[in-house]
Amino acid sequence: MDIPELNNMKKIEILALVGEGSYGMVFKGRNSETKEIVALKKFKDSKDLGEALLELQMLRSLKHENIIELKEAFRSKGELYIILEYIEKSMIDVLQQMPNGVPADKINNYSYQLIKAIDWCHKNSIVHRDLKPDNVLISENDTIKLCDFGLARKMSEISNVQNSYVATRWYRSPEIIVGAPYGKAADMWSVGCIIGELSDGKTLFPGKSHSDQLLAIQNILGPLPTEQQIIFHKNPFFYGTSFPAVSSSISLENRYQGVISSTLFDLLKNLLELRPSERCLSEECLKHPVFCLQRLLGQLDRTVSRQSN
Repeated sequence: MDIPELNNMKKIEILALVGEGSYGMVFKGRNSETKEIVALKKFKDSKDLGEALLELQMLRSLKHENIIELKEAFRSKGELYIILEYIEKSMIDVLQQMPNGVPADKINNYSYQLIKAIDWCHKNSIVHRDLKPDNVLISENDTIKLCDFGLARKMSEISNVQNSYVATRWYRSPEIIVGAPYGKAADMWSVGCIIGELSDGKTLFPGKSHSDQLLAIQNILGPLPTEQQIIFHKNPFFYGTSFPAVSSSISLENRYQGVISSTLFDLLKNLLELRPSERCLSEECLKHPVFCLQRLLGQLDRTVSRQSN
């Protein structure tokens, strides 16, 4: 991969440490030439470089209004740097500001944009694999920017992979937890978890371990399908661990009764199907009735854009 060498870092003034992503440190910085505020991801350890190059490859191939923009990448003194657009706020900040849940219009707006970003990834045969509120940035005009592609993979690279680390536990699909093959539907499960959290401000499935995560899921959605339970028992990771069976569940309907609209609930339950083959994928989700206003606004924006050109 062609990455230019920069002899010094004077081009970027480091302003603050923002945090750490999947495989690198993230800083807030200023381009000394353009004065633009940017995000700077720094990768130093050799074990990080492979993942950094994968993330860079993903970002170069994913140009979309709802995906974080890659500005440039360079090496300096043996270290790799990726420069991204800087967005101050994440969905975590929004949830902290609104601990009882986000207004319905914002949920629909955020969800639609997030699914558009995921749809673009999936159209490019890329699965994000780490969708969570931390990795969803929100600009001042409420534009969603999906970020942190450190764990993203091409579909062809994950078709036979089981038990590898993917997704923060609370947003991890049941097929991933038990060790079954997975794909695009795993991302959609994570989207469902995020929508649920936006609705009432509470994590939908806050498991404390792999087994406890399965228990949390079943406590609301009912028992896992037989085929997933069989895979659990055959998975060496769970040897010596009893399957966390449940005798009853509170149901998704009871959890969100009176909290969200019937149309949003319909989308939510289709995203949280236990069987990935029955889960609503991104293209279908974007056509869901709950997003009729967002589709209309998008059509108006495109019409205005064509007329202005």
